[in-house]
Amino acid sequence: MSGAGRHALVFGASGLIGRHLVLALTREGVRVSTANRSSASYRRLAGWLDARGGGAAPADLRVDFSRPSLFEGVRQGEGVREGEGQFEFEEITEVHNCAGAYRFGMSAREASEANVDSVRAVVAFAARLPRLRRLVQVSGYRVGGQEPGPWSAERRRDVYRELGAYEASRVEADAVFRTEVERLGVPWSVVNPASVIGDSATGESDQYLGLAQSVRDLWRGSLAALPGDGRTFVPVVAVDYLARFMALLPADESTEGGAYWLLDDETPALPDLLTLVAERYRVRAPRTRIPVSLVRRLPRRITRADPETLTFLSSDRYPTGSARALAARHGLTEPDTVGTILRWADHLAAHRFGDAVGGGRRFTEVGGVRTFELGERGASTVVLPGLPVNADTWAPVVDALGDARAVDLPGLGMSAGGVADWPSWLAALWEGGGVDHLVGHSVGAAAAVEAATARPEAVRRLTLVAPFFLRAPGARVARWAPASRWYLRRVSPEALADRLTGGAAPADAVRSSVADLRRGAVAATVARLLAAAGQERWREELRGGLRRFPGDVHVVVGAGDPLAPEGLALLEALPRVTVTEIDGAGHHPQLTRPRDVARVVGAHRAVRGRGSGERPRRVVTNRSATGES
Repeated sequence: MSGAGRHALVFGASGLIGRHLVLALTREGVRVSTANRSSASYRRLAGWLDARGGGAAPADLRVDFSRPSLFEGVRQGEGVREGEGQFEFEEITEVHNCAGAYRFGMSAREASEANVDSVRAVVAFAARLPRLRRLVQVSGYRVGGQEPGPWSAERRRDVYRELGAYEASRVEADAVFRTEVERLGVPWSVVNPASVIGDSATGESDQYLGLAQSVRDLWRGSLAALPGDGRTFVPVVAVDYLARFMALLPADESTEGGAYWLLDDETPALPDLLTLVAERYRVRAPRTRIPVSLVRRLPRRITRADPETLTFLSSDRYPTGSARALAARHGLTEPDTVGTILRWADHLAAHRFGDAVGGGRRFTEVGGVRTFELGERGASTVVLPGLPVNADTWAPVVDALGDARAVDLPGLGMSAGGVADWPSWLAALWEGGGVDHLVGHSVGAAAAVEAATARPEAVRRLTLVAPFFLRAPGARVARWAPASRWYLRRVSPEALADRLTGGAAPADAVRSSVADLRRGAVAATVARLLAAAGQERWREELRGGLRRFPGDVHVVVGAGDPLAPEGLALLEALPRVTVTEIDGAGHHPQLTRPRDVARVVGAHRAVRGRGSGERPRRVVTNRSATGES
């Protein structure tokens, strides 16, 4: 499909559907302009497109739905500046309306203004475009196909009361759209997508409502029962497939006046879909199933579901034949739905359901163990976090280092498996090569030493941050696993931060670690490792492994968490060791002094091939040098 001669204007371009549509249109060679509410939303869109090879950024037009012309400072028929040239609305050949508010809990007025008034304004705007070939409207699989015609005040009140503000506003918007395009003679097409989930290849999505909430509850272990039965149908569609489908509509004259339901008829029934995700997450799916009729009668404090989402729990089916036929005619293949669901579920969990932003977060398979890592894929420096924290606490250090990644050990953080998997998992880290520098913190230092002694030819450098086996043993209470497990499953972020650093300032940094400790067996694994860290046999094995390691060793400690005399004596006897002491830090310097940690680790990483006769040296990092507190 060629984009020659096409100029698309996309409303709602910074949303999930909108930005994928802009990307799809651009890849088809269509000239694209975008209507954005703010410069900030446009910058986010432009950055997102650039990261995905979207080519030149689209034109940025500032939209205001309260204005008769829709665009700030512009009267209909006037041009606006677009880069170095002149933009004319009269050049637009197609309009795609992805604008609207997707959230629950709105008032009827809020929902109507966002989802109904905006549709009316877009249709009126499109009717004034002389070269318009098509107006494409995004509706919904549960609300599409409404009869045109004005609503009475009584009908509006009844529908909004029955369905809730969000869905009712989408029903009304569909009816208003059909009324206005017929009245004004606007050529149109409508897409009625199912629940829009992530990209079919990457799973990427930043939408966390609806079905994503049930997936989140599965991940956190808070889903008490599976809603519905074998006929409860909550279909899905991949966002990139939806975007490609929308992009082809204006180029096919036969689609004018057509409405297309986009969903996979083979989407598993809701309880089966959630069970698939539970298997992916290595968590147990609830055994109990609750009929939809009962879910709707239970109070929200029990279901923990927004009442507006319950109308989506249905056994209804939808007319998908025309969409399938059109896609087949244009060679558009629907992606595998189950695979897309699982990749989407991975992305949601890796980004902690919206609590963790930024790229470079993913699940991988390492030695058969589902493993979470953040940072640069395939980086040569690998950070193994300590206890009881996770890879997220090392994100600032990893970002500052570059060519680095932090990886949750099996059984810890967001990684599956357990301590028994460590030997095979560590060996698998080197499969394919590329890893030559291990940074291990606390118990991660133990894993790093074990890996280095097992594969001395592969690991060129070790950085050991606060290695517990070179310090004095911890408090006796930490050696009793039941007490530690009980504490860790109940500790607050503020209390944990205070316990680890002597203050509550890093509470936000350990919030995700606290969430991990409440999942599955993570707290129990941490408790067992804390107890094992006090066992002299393991400590001596690790010291012996360090003596045998032939490569460079860098030991980083906080001034408030010094090495034991015997630990320092061991290091003084080794030929290729550097010791760095960070002023103002304790056992978790990555929480309180991340820039200092990144600087000293990076400086050692840059030093290769020390002479075998070099003795250890202690470098004290000056607090005032970085300004960190």
